[in-house]
Amino acid sequence: MVNITKLTADVDVSDYCNKYVDVDKFLEICKECDQYGNNWSCPPFDFNPKEIWNSFNKLKIIAFKFDFSLEELNRTYTPNELNFIIKKLERMKVKLMNEIYALEDDDSLGLFIGSCNLCMRCTRTIGMRCKMPFKLRYSIESLGGNVDETIKDIFGYEIIYAKDGKLPEYMIFVGGLLYDKK
Repeated sequence: MVNITKLTADVDVSDYCNKYVDVDKFLEICKECDQYGNNWSCPPFDFNPKEIWNSFNKLKIIAFKFDFSLEELNRTYTPNELNFIIKKLERMKVKLMNEIYALEDDDSLGLFIGSCNLCMRCTRTIGMRCKMPFKLRYSIESLGGNVDETIKDIFGYEIIYAKDGKLPEYMIFVGGLLYDKK
């Protein structure tokens, strides 16, 4: 990896919701993921995600763009090697989330970069309460936000993935901060 770039943009929550949030559509997409019902930061929830969106006036979108070196991009990886690289980046999410936690105050709420990975195994899988409710946050996606369109429209980047043994030119992890509580 050559570089990590932090991208931020502040938007009105009402405008964001009108353009990018479709809770029903993304709930159906979430059902296809192995984290659905197995991670406290993922649906199904015992609340309506729109209630969270409607509790704030502003959203700071916080994205971390990871650029890979030419050497990394030219190499063909085995599925296990690609999985290892992606898991290594996933573990970095905890460190990156600390930047979002640091921005929080009584009038704001951080949004996870993807699903929670704070515990080795989420207690939801065994019917227990979250072990770290003070750190539990939801992602933009889990609350019905279209991250792909957000990144394309606001920052001009496509969300791209590894395929055919090749790393993408870059990877982007997206979180945020809802603030200016109503």
